[in-house]
Amino acid sequence: MALAVMLLKGASFHSGCCRHKVLLSLLGPLLGNSKLYSSYRRPGAEPEKTPSWQNVDFSFKKGIDHLKTQLSLLKKETQDYLKGPGGRPVSQHLLEQTRVLWQFRSQEDLNKWVVSSDVEIGGKSKVYIKLGRNNQAALLYGTLNTEVPRDGETKYSGYCSMRSRPAVGSFNRKKYYDWSNFNSLYLRVRGDGRPWMVNIYTDPYFSHQKDDLYSYFMFTRGGPYWEEIQIPFSKFFLSSRGRVQDNQHPVWLDKVRTLGFTIGDKVDGPFQLEIDFIGLLTT
Repeated sequence: MALAVMLLKGASFHSGCCRHKVLLSLLGPLLGNSKLYSSYRRPGAEPEKTPSWQNVDFSFKKGIDHLKTQLSLLKKETQDYLKGPGGRPVSQHLLEQTRVLWQFRSQEDLNKWVVSSDVEIGGKSKVYIKLGRNNQAALLYGTLNTEVPRDGETKYSGYCSMRSRPAVGSFNRKKYYDWSNFNSLYLRVRGDGRPWMVNIYTDPYFSHQKDDLYSYFMFTRGGPYWEEIQIPFSKFFLSSRGRVQDNQHPVWLDKVRTLGFTIGDKVDGPFQLEIDFIGLLTT
């Protein structure tokens, strides 16, 4: 992709020449998924008057800085690999009984998560996330609304969720969480008495498994006190597109991509959930 952009940028230097048009016609199919070239146009939308090749914004300095960042990440990954699993010596890895995956003490910790709701399908639920009191926890709050959008297609509505961003390695490679050394998920939370669903998404082996999700219920008791919840991975059940599957199999703990929390108990009104930390435990 970077080579294609450089070719297009270099071609534009020659005034009075149509090389950029030739290159664009040749490279167009290769750039179909990029911001540089796209043959798709929404119905009713006006066609772009500016040629696609003029929208190229290439900065050599930014490219070098990005390359340096990725090389530093690759260096760290190589050093961690030589040290042992997860950047720790093998002896320490084998004796590890607990591990904190996420804790919420700064805005940077919150940026590792993304929130969503039924607004994506035309619903009216709202969800927000911010740091709690004294910056010691993540506060997930909002309002659940089960009103079904009047589009003639949607039958159910009323959900909000919070999900971790997928881990990415150097040069945008897929990176997985390896939890195979543990057997339980360990959380310290404070809720308002409403039930939640804890979801684990693993990288699918086949394309038709892209909607597979491992889930289990988390019941909060409400009140002013924190509670520590331990969920064995053996309790998680497999579902696909919201339907529990007949054939169940264990969670692929060495291929974990994301962890998420979803509320959808069909009760209209406000909700909130405070999360101190999320970790792993071996019992």
